Amino acid sequence: MMNRIFTFLFVYISFFQLSAQMEDYKVACVAFYNLENLFDTENDTLINDEEFLPDGKKSWTKERYAEKLDNMAFVISKLGTDVTPMGASILGVSEIENRTVLEDLTNHESLRDRDYKIVHFDSPDKRGIDVALLYQAKHFELVKAEPIVLNLTKLGSTRPTRDILFVEGLLDGEKMYFMVNHWPSRGGGEKKTKAYRNQGARVVKSVIDSLIKIDKNAKIFILGDLNDDPTSESIKSILSAKSKKSEVRAGGIFNPMADLYRRGIGSNAYRDAWSLFDQILMSSGLLSKKQEGYFHYKTIIYNKKFLIQKSGKYSGYPFRSFSGSEYIGGYSDHFPVFVYLAKKI
Repeated sequence: MMNRIFTFLFVYISFFQLSAQMEDYKVACVAFYNLENLFDTENDTLINDEEFLPDGKKSWTKERYAEKLDNMAFVISKLGTDVTPMGASILGVSEIENRTVLEDLTNHESLRDRDYKIVHFDSPDKRGIDVALLYQAKHFELVKAEPIVLNLTKLGSTRPTRDILFVEGLLDGEKMYFMVNHWPSRGGGEKKTKAYRNQGARVVKSVIDSLIKIDKNAKIFILGDLNDDPTSESIKSILSAKSKKSEVRAGGIFNPMADLYRRGIGSNAYRDAWSLFDQILMSSGLLSKKQEGYFHYKTIIYNKKFLIQKSGKYSGYPFRSFSGSEYIGGYSDHFPVFVYLAKKI
């Protein structure tokens, strides 16, 4: 069944044609990637990382950690390079343990020439997994960064979750805002946990509304593993994200992932069905082509063949690091996603 579903997954794009179309434009790439448990091998007594230690359930050795870094760095090095040689100027990531793993990742030989800088804060998540933002210093100037607490105690949750990372900066001199998310999972059931993700959407919406009040054309990105699909209440109703640019009013939100999801294209799979939890949404200020600054040009789910598992229980799924507790040396259980921005030269 999975193989039948997967026939609908690939989006065939002529990058030669795309590059030719963009000759008169400057192009930037904004990406997101769930790195699936990028842990180091050191025991942090403040979090529950015992599973990912050399003597833990996953037998997480230095050799396996090094291979994981190789795999993650290789994928990241390829994102967006079909059109812009230096790849992703902005990269949101999730499921990383700490700043150390980010430093190891950005210093990897596959990424060293990108000179990625790190924006990271430790979150209250019990496993210690955080979100972060990497940016190329030659393209992006950091102005402000802060974690926004996603408090779920009033909804009955006793389990702290990841903060939302808010970043303000200048992308090639143009002010932009980024919110990196990893909303609560569906563990325990989609319906039982829906309220937690809805709260994540409300927090994001409140930030957007405050920015739009100051500037209705503010350029804002919402990126992350939302653990919800484009049709979920959190995104379609609370964020009021529209699937067509023509439907987005001033100050509204566009979800370019909605059309991909409608066509059966996903970024992660579960029980032989595709989901599109990894999303990049944007404010109306990024939609018009009739402007001097950057506008949204194209959205990609990076689902290359080498990122797909060829055999076993998860055949046809994203090629992950583990199949249960068995190490299989893959990449992540999520595909990366990215958008191309363009502006006239």
